Amino acid sequence: MSGLALGFGQPARRDVQRMFEKIKHRGPDLAGMWGRDQALMAQNYLQADLVSPGHPLAIPVASEREGKVRICYDGQLGNREALRRQLGLADGPFPEERLLLHLYHQSGCDMFRYLSDAIFAFVISDGTQLLAARDLLGIKTLFYGFKNGTLYLASELKSIIEVTEDVYEFPPGHYMDAGARLIRFAELPHAAPKTLQKDTGTIATELRTLILNSLIARVRFSESTGALLSGGLDSSVVCSLASRQYKKHLGHAARLPTFGIGVGESDDIHYARLVAGHIGSDHHELIVTLEDLLQALPEVIYYLESFDPSLVRSAVSNFLICRYAKQQGIDVLLSGEGGDEVFCGYSYLKQCAAEDLHARQIECLGFLHNNASLRLDRMNQCHSRRVITPFISGELLDYALCLPAEYKLKAAGSVKIEKWILRKAFEGELPESILWRPKQEFSQGTASADVLPKYFEAVISDDDFTKAQEEYPFVRSKEELHYFRVFADHFGTGNAVGTVGQWISL
Repeated sequence: MSGLALGFGQPARRDVQRMFEKIKHRGPDLAGMWGRDQALMAQNYLQADLVSPGHPLAIPVASEREGKVRICYDGQLGNREALRRQLGLADGPFPEERLLLHLYHQSGCDMFRYLSDAIFAFVISDGTQLLAARDLLGIKTLFYGFKNGTLYLASELKSIIEVTEDVYEFPPGHYMDAGARLIRFAELPHAAPKTLQKDTGTIATELRTLILNSLIARVRFSESTGALLSGGLDSSVVCSLASRQYKKHLGHAARLPTFGIGVGESDDIHYARLVAGHIGSDHHELIVTLEDLLQALPEVIYYLESFDPSLVRSAVSNFLICRYAKQQGIDVLLSGEGGDEVFCGYSYLKQCAAEDLHARQIECLGFLHNNASLRLDRMNQCHSRRVITPFISGELLDYALCLPAEYKLKAAGSVKIEKWILRKAFEGELPESILWRPKQEFSQGTASADVLPKYFEAVISDDDFTKAQEEYPFVRSKEELHYFRVFADHFGTGNAVGTVGQWISL
C-alpha cells in the first residue's frame, strides 16, 4: 500500500511535485523521485510496506540488471514467495518490485501471466519506454490524464486533477505503453468454467485451506496488526483464522486486536462482541453518532473520490474505525472485503436463476474497481495504514467460480441462503448465530444507512433537488446530491465525474 505519481513526455517537475504532495498520506515514511529523458517518477511507502530491513537509496526502485529501469509500484503479490523460488531470486529489500522488474526483463508484456494472484498498479520506465498496468479486478487504484501532450499517472484522482482536468480512470486488466495505448492483458471469464464435481465436505475443506493459505501468504504479523470486525460472516472468518495465526507468531497468550463500529448499539456492535468473545480477541468498540458521521463526511468524500451513497455511507464508518485503530497504534488492518463478490453475498443476486448466476457474479466483480475497492484502499490509506484482504485472492476466486450455483445461493424453502458453502466450510469454527446471520451491507450493520438518508431528506428541499436533477440527471437522491456537491468542490464537474462508479441501488 503505497503511492505513485509520474509524468511521461515533457513533464514539469513542479507538476509532478504537486501531484506527489497530494498523496503523501499513502507513504509518509519513505519517498523518492527520479527522472531521466521523458520520465519523471515519484514513489512513496509506508513503513509496513518495507518487507525486509534496510533499503537501497534509489527510490523508485531500480532494476538490478539495468539501473536506468525503475518501477513505481503499489500492490501485493499473493504468490510472491513461490515466484521468487521459481525464478531463483535472492530474498532482500523491496522483493515485489525486484520480482516485477525481473519479470519485465524476462518476459516483457507477457509478464502478466505470472500475476494471476496479485493486486497491483505499477509503472516501469527507463525514460524512453513505458509500461503501466492495473490488476484484473482493479483493486489497486490508478488514474491518468494529459496536459500539453504529456501523460500523467497517479494512484489517486486528486493528483491528476492538480495538473489537468483531462483525467480518466485506468481500466482494470489493461496495460499502457509509451504511446499511451491501452491493451487488455486479462479479463474475467464470459462463460462459466467447468463445475467442480466434488462432495460438500471436500469443497468445504479445500475452501478453508485456500482462505487460510491466502492469509498466511499476505500477513507477516511483524508490524502491529489488527482486524476490522463487523460480526458479519466474512470479517468473522478472517478474524477467527487470523487470531490463531497471531498466537502462533506471538505466543499463546497474544490476543489479536479487533475493531468494531456502530451508530449506537447497532447490529454490528452486538455481533462483533459475540465473535470477539468466541475467538478471544482484544476487542475495541467505537460507538458514534450522526454528528460524528456528518463531521467526517467532507474528508471521507475527498479521500474516497466518490459520491455514490451506498459507498459513502459504508466508507464513513471505515474512515472512523481506521482512524481509531491508528490511534491505538495499529499499522496493518485485516479486512473481510471481497467475500461478497467471491461467494455471491449480495441480496440482489438472490433474484437470479441458477443459470444466470455466473454472468451476474462477473458483473458484480466488475463493479469493484471504482466502487468497493475505493473504500478498501482509501479509507485506510488516508490514515497511512496498510490493509490486507485474504478473500481477494486469484486462486480463491478461480476456485469459487467453479462452484455449483446452488452452493453459493442455496434454496431453503421459499428463501435463498447467500454464501451457503462458505457458511458450511466454517461450521464448528464460529457461533451458529454468526454463521447463519443474513447478509447486511456494512452501512446497514453499522446503522449509517439508517440515519444519513433521513438526515439529507429533511435538510434538502424538494425544489432544490428537482433543480439539481435538471442539471445533473445522474444524481438519484437528496443524499447523493449532497455528496456530489462536496465531490464537485474538490474535483469539478468535468471528466472526473466519469470516474465515479454508482452502485445498482441506493
